[in-house]
Amino acid sequence: MKLPIYQIDAFTEEIYGGNPACVVPLQDWLPDEVLLKIAKENAVAETAFFVRGKDSVHLRWFTPDLEMDLCGHATLATAYVLKVHMDYEPDVMVFDTLSGELKVECHADLLTLDFPAREPIRADLPKVIKDAISTQPDAVLVARDYVLVYPSESMVANLQIDRHTFDQIDLGTGGVIATAKGRQSDFVSRFFTPQATILEDPVTGSAHCSLIPYWSKRLNKSDMTAVQLSDRRGTLYCQDKGERVLISGKARTFMVGHIWVD
Repeated sequence: MKLPIYQIDAFTEEIYGGNPACVVPLQDWLPDEVLLKIAKENAVAETAFFVRGKDSVHLRWFTPDLEMDLCGHATLATAYVLKVHMDYEPDVMVFDTLSGELKVECHADLLTLDFPAREPIRADLPKVIKDAISTQPDAVLVARDYVLVYPSESMVANLQIDRHTFDQIDLGTGGVIATAKGRQSDFVSRFFTPQATILEDPVTGSAHCSLIPYWSKRLNKSDMTAVQLSDRRGTLYCQDKGERVLISGKARTFMVGHIWVD
């Protein structure tokens, strides 16, 4: 079976920046084990698979290790593929996902994700994570992900992870966010996933479901610009809407091709 595939760099205006995602359109769903094998073969943080319906698009996300409950950059990449490569006419796309109905609105080259807010609450940091990080945070919160708040951008940028220790904890679909107020943006972050093929995710849209409500309250503003401080870097334009968050970004096409599936 021959399938189309697109590799898109999300949350960036430049190729080789942002977070790469593979997008595979399907006519009908393949077995889950095949979807996971394709994601492993692609060897990027996320592969998005979708099947178009009459009024919505059924969307699923797979890392090389498991199916995710929510992924921002692969959703943005899917919307970009539909709009740029598949001539999808509506400016508002509706996706059916494990996290419910998600909408993406297109404004020229800017794509806006409408995602559920996941406001983090105060928590104790598990000992494994505490022992794995090079610098301890000022505050610890948790929603799906642990949120570690640091006093400066440089501390987030210089944070190191002892992977041997870090991989002793299983957070399922969750991870660990390190964040601080930004020097040239409202806030910055990095994202790490234990026991994952890819330790540090370059740009994590879903993490901002927690970061946006946290920083909105702390900075007393609803519209913010965020930067993820991975080697590839990424820029996210954020808005706090209470129970929902808006996450906007741009994307670029890196590759268009085909894969063969037995």
